[in-house]
Amino acid sequence: MKKYLGLRLSALSLGCLMALPGIAMADEAREQALEQRINDLEAQLQQLASEIRAQRAAPAAAPAALPAGKLPIQLTTLTPGSPSGTTLKVGGFVKADFMVTKAHDGMLADGATGRALYIPGQTPVGGNSSDAVYDAHAKFSRFNVGIDTVTEGGDKAGAFLEMDFFGNALGTQTSTNTYGVTVRHAYAYWNHWLAGQTWSNFMDTSALPDTVDFIGPTDGVIFVRQAQVRYTNGGFSAALENPETLIIPNGGGGGVASDRGALPDLTLRYGWKGDWGSFGVGALLRSLEIDRAASGTVAAANDSEGAFAFTVGGKWVLGAHDDLRYQVTAGDGLSRYVGLAVTGDTAVSADGNLDAIGGFAGYLAWRHAWSPKLRSNLVFARSQYDNPIDLTGTAVNKSVQSFRVNLFYSPMPKLDVGVELMRANRELESGVDGSLTRLQFTTKYSF
Repeated sequence: MKKYLGLRLSALSLGCLMALPGIAMADEAREQALEQRINDLEAQLQQLASEIRAQRAAPAAAPAALPAGKLPIQLTTLTPGSPSGTTLKVGGFVKADFMVTKAHDGMLADGATGRALYIPGQTPVGGNSSDAVYDAHAKFSRFNVGIDTVTEGGDKAGAFLEMDFFGNALGTQTSTNTYGVTVRHAYAYWNHWLAGQTWSNFMDTSALPDTVDFIGPTDGVIFVRQAQVRYTNGGFSAALENPETLIIPNGGGGGVASDRGALPDLTLRYGWKGDWGSFGVGALLRSLEIDRAASGTVAAANDSEGAFAFTVGGKWVLGAHDDLRYQVTAGDGLSRYVGLAVTGDTAVSADGNLDAIGGFAGYLAWRHAWSPKLRSNLVFARSQYDNPIDLTGTAVNKSVQSFRVNLFYSPMPKLDVGVELMRANRELESGVDGSLTRLQFTTKYSF
């Protein structure tokens, strides 16, 4: 037994001795594999570090291309003083006018405003025919800036400022032809409210025809820009506007402006728009005022009188190539709003009382597009007034009218080249009249 146990122990000892080299070999293999794994990780770390350094050294990737017309003009805000969500827009146009004018019954004075644009009340009457005169200028070019903000809550606010160069001459035509900058529009708005100077709420700008002349149907169109407070909700708008009364002195003479009114002019408007065009109705309620001390042969005057006028107008689309634009206005005390003040809003009696002057005005314009680049317009405009000649005399304007035909060519978007022929007539209460013919050429680039 003891011999058997001894042999058994000897065998076990011999097996252990024989297994030792195998164990050593396995440990060595594991160490080599671990060392290789460490080397692989170090190589990967070095490759990653190299890639990071290369990315940092490479120039920044260019941003994705934006659609045409959406490219930013700069990367930072143009209005740093405005809240977030504010956008800025710049617009206007450069317009040059070249015209030949012939007065058939008198002469337009040198430097007269009527030499730059058509003013019905300046058509010469009762004189001899004058030679044709040539005028050229670029003073109706304009520039505007608009600021608009929309908050996260949906509130809207902003401002608009527009200027042209129709101010008084600051230089002569001999050399510099310089003119002063004038304010056309200057207003701010918040949701439904607007405050500042802009078109009168009594006026319908959407119905204005396309003309070479600065205004066009001047004889019969409502055309006023003035300070106001306006409320707009959908198609409805109401405004309190700056009051000014144009008065014909007793016995006649040039109109005298009176700003003694204590009440603003009230204007109301409602409009509709659709594929068929647009249509609007408007009302004007005024308090005509005078408060003047006696001066020379003019008696003292202190009186007020109410006046009311209404207007309808719009644009009627006649298919793909034609439309009609029109406006009809009637009432008392409306002259300051129509035709650049053809006559007075009111006349004054010898004892200082006011008598509002009634009137009727309107225009009709047909526009036809001959092609996408060629269009023309026929425009007729007229206004006439019921002057109390026992107060005004017979030297005041009774009626004015004009007819014009034009042709516009647009070789590319925003560029217009136009030519227009106009014939105008002015008649006094005495029956004396005069006419004017003008051929006008224009170029206009809008931006």
